[in-house]
Amino acid sequence: MQPIKPRDEKAFAYIILKSFEQSHDIVLLNTCREIEGKYIDYVSTIGNKELIPIGPFIHEAAIGEEEHWVKIQPWLDKKEKCSCVYVSFGSECFFSKQEIEEIDKGLELSKVNFIWTIKFSTGVNTTIEEMVPQGFLERTRGERMVIEGWAPQSQILNHSGIGCFVIHCGWNSMLESISFGVPIIAMPMNHDQPFNSRLVEELGIGVEILRGENGEMKREEVAKGIRKVVGRRLGKK
Repeated sequence: MQPIKPRDEKAFAYIILKSFEQSHDIVLLNTCREIEGKYIDYVSTIGNKELIPIGPFIHEAAIGEEEHWVKIQPWLDKKEKCSCVYVSFGSECFFSKQEIEEIDKGLELSKVNFIWTIKFSTGVNTTIEEMVPQGFLERTRGERMVIEGWAPQSQILNHSGIGCFVIHCGWNSMLESISFGVPIIAMPMNHDQPFNSRLVEELGIGVEILRGENGEMKREEVAKGIRKVVGRRLGKK
């Protein structure tokens, strides 16, 4: 999956603005003034609408989700405070085999503990073993955890062992990370994600992973971003 191009960003912004124009005079937003105060005021003024931030809304564990957490919590409990990276790209971002390889090689190069949830698009007949490089799961077993499918994200982020969140910058996941005080390592792909990534850096709550000239992921940059953020949290250079 290639990241969104500049002209696609403009098209997406246009769609959002048209939807905003057709909305009611009062608009409720899943955000807060601490995150977007100046933008709320600006859009309220030029749009002649009252924007009311009522967030952030955070997903809480539902009945039946505990079975997933009981497998993860004992592993996290053994880790040093802020020493682990949580990696998840939501339910709508899916990567090619090459992109997954660059991410997992970057994770290995960073030499930090991590939890990585990998999801595949509906109808795709594949497995984690087929998508990651040969030997990756064996090399990362024990000190690292790879999960296929869903994981209790809010509970993971709220654990003291988590030091940063590698994320596509989907809005809901961003709000969760901010609410739990977990720095963000941004790898935006499409839609509102590039805008959200810029907001992350503007707020000083994370960094964006640099890509190659053609938008490709680079393992060295993935590792560099992770080491930078985790090192800060552990008090290391």
